[in-house]
Formats: sequence, structure tokens, C-alpha cells
Amino acid sequence: MIIGGEVDAGTDSSIGRCYDCAYCGIVWDCKPDNKDDPINWVELKTSALIESDRDMFKYERKLLKFWIQSFLLGVPKIIVGFRSKMGILERLEELETSRIPGIVKKSGKGTWDGNLCINFTAAFLDWLKQTITSEGLWRIRRRERTSVIEVYKVEETGTGDILSPEFIAWRTRNLEV
Repeated sequence: MIIGGEVDAGTDSSIGRCYDCAYCGIVWDCKPDNKDDPINWVELKTSALIESDRDMFKYERKLLKFWIQSFLLGVPKIIVGFRSKMGILERLEELETSRIPGIVKKSGKGTWDGNLCINFTAAFLDWLKQTITSEGLWRIRRRERTSVIEVYKVEETGTGDILSPEFIAWRTRNLEV
């Protein structure tokens, strides 16, 4: 299985070769010189100002997406910019990724549970590993207004042009080492 993602920024200008923004103290395009050191990634997000219960409900649903993306990629911090209806940035809020499920449970409407999300994902991936037992290109689909998940083989071989030949060659070389 391959997981990939993009991250918006890092927070330590003393690591590696970085381009930094004096205004906000955020750096981007940097990795530590020592590959064993953690990378202090930051995810930048926007949301509408919360002015009603409905806005809070929508924000909590966004928080689920913010949290799971950052959690899976190991991003420790999310900075959310809240904008007015005119699109003007009104305020910033820094969130620690690991604390988001607790914030939703304690202060929000409690629309989702982080443990439930992780447990469901683990069970789904286990089921997927048992279902997909051969090479090829597989499709996973859930039709609208149903709870049925369909998994079926599209091609006997190949990647469906999802992975470039260069990536496959690079990955194959690294697996042989």
C-alpha cells in the first residue's frame, strides 16, 4: 500500500536549507540535515468564521478531514485561518493534531470520534488485504445512498497509469536492496 500527501510548511528554520517567512515564522521546502531528526511539518487550512450551530457542525466535519490527513502523515500542527463571508482572513488558530479528537469531544458537537475512525480504518484495511489477494488493478467503490462497498479487479496487471514507470523502477530497485 502507498500513502502520499503534501504538506504546506515546517516550523524550524534552523534545519536544512529553508525559505522562511519573517512575518509568520513558518518555513517551507526544508528537511533536516540529519535524516533521523523529525520534520516539524505544519498543515495550513482555511474555514469560514463560526457564527452559528450550523457553522460549528460544518467546521467539525472539516476538522475530521484536517485531523485524519495530518495524523496519517505525521503532521503535528495545523494552522487554521478563519475567513469572513467576504473572504477576508479574520483570525488564526493553531491546533495540535493529536488534540483535535479531544477538542471535538469536549467542546464541540461531538459529531465524530477519533478512536472509532481509526478502528474502522484498521478493520477496513484488514478486510481489503483479505479481499485483494492477487496482483493487478483493483477498484473500490461505494455507490451513492448505499452502505455496500464493492471491490473488483479492473486489470490483471499494471497500475492503470497511476504510478509512472520511473517510480516503479525506483521502487523495485529499493526493494531489492
